[in-house]
Amino acid sequence: MSALQLSDLIRFARHNSPFYRELYASLPPRVERLDDLPVIDQNDFWAANSLPDSRVLTGPLSEATVYKTGGTTGSPKFSVYTRDEWRTFVTSFGQGLVDTGLRPGHRVADLFYAGELYASFLFVLDSLAHAPVDNVRLPIGGGAPLESTIPTLRDLSAQVLTGTPTTLCRLAEQVVAAGVRLDSVELLLFGGEALFDDQRRLLAAAFPGADARSVGYASVDAGLLGRPVPGADARVHRAFTPYSIVEILDDSTGEPVTEPGRPGRVVVTSLFRRLMPIIRYPAGDRAEWTGTGPGHFRILGRAEEGVRVGPVSLHTQDARAAVAAADTGGRVVGVQLVVRRWDGRDGLVLRLATAPGEASGEASGGRDALARAVVKELETARPLYPDSVRAGFVHPLSVEWARHRDLSVNPRSGKLVRVLDERPTA
Repeated sequence: MSALQLSDLIRFARHNSPFYRELYASLPPRVERLDDLPVIDQNDFWAANSLPDSRVLTGPLSEATVYKTGGTTGSPKFSVYTRDEWRTFVTSFGQGLVDTGLRPGHRVADLFYAGELYASFLFVLDSLAHAPVDNVRLPIGGGAPLESTIPTLRDLSAQVLTGTPTTLCRLAEQVVAAGVRLDSVELLLFGGEALFDDQRRLLAAAFPGADARSVGYASVDAGLLGRPVPGADARVHRAFTPYSIVEILDDSTGEPVTEPGRPGRVVVTSLFRRLMPIIRYPAGDRAEWTGTGPGHFRILGRAEEGVRVGPVSLHTQDARAAVAAADTGGRVVGVQLVVRRWDGRDGLVLRLATAPGEASGEASGGRDALARAVVKELETARPLYPDSVRAGFVHPLSVEWARHRDLSVNPRSGKLVRVLDERPTA
């Protein structure tokens, strides 16, 4: 399917989708600029897109594949693609795989998750099949037991592993703990979540000869977002022109950001989807233009990934920064925020995963010192937390040690649940 002209897409959506007809009711009959359109309110969008009576769709649901999104947080939501739209989706994404280092003949293990209407496994497998270079596809899946995955990777001499950072790290932890060598692995392609420095250390320990790079930036709801840009910074991508338009909007004013280095939220318009139009849709991430090339942008993380503990708002990046500052020895390979409530107050627990192989004696004393240093760093960065402790509003910060395999993940997607809220809801 070819890309539509923006003006044609707007006109088509207004005419055929009740949701867009109402959203654009106050606009002039002919609109050709994105700036003249409102940004979609996701709550309104998904409320209107319930199946089978969607008011977003531009036609009957008679030929399409239905996928589920929003499984990590919130209620699951449904995205639909016609066969032509899906072919465009995977073909464009597959072309971007050459920028990740995919070479002719590479043996690629797909370790993303499948089933339950989840798209990532099928999406990556189809993208590899539509890539412009020959490759050998190994559809293992992220839910396969590591006891069978590792021998399969070894026996088939897999050279490329694709999966979420959490899945790749769990595999790496098992490889290190078992003393297994997978010398054929030379490329790790991650997607679905950010890859942090602590995770890179674990991956490097298990796969010392492999480079870790972004598989690309896309989501089943927003569609094509960013094609990888070769280079040292795996966060840098560029739009999939001419199939999508990426905007970065100012957090306060909502105006488009044009200068490099100024963060804002990512908004995308898909020019190849007609059945379920995506026009100025918030992708849920923040980014900044890099100024290093046409349309190059750097992903900065989720737009609203954090938690409220009593009166204190904390972001996952606050915790990660505290760990990075305190952990000068590189012992932490995973971070998860756990919120609990007892004795009438909220409390925050930093669940920190350590690398395999640490001895219990001296390492235990070192962990205690590291825990104190992490708490000190976080309290310095967020002084409202210790102030709230002294006021009796929240429990003191604490640290809970774990292995990477102990960190909670979404069972359907395999992504790390960065904030785990264990407070009772009733």
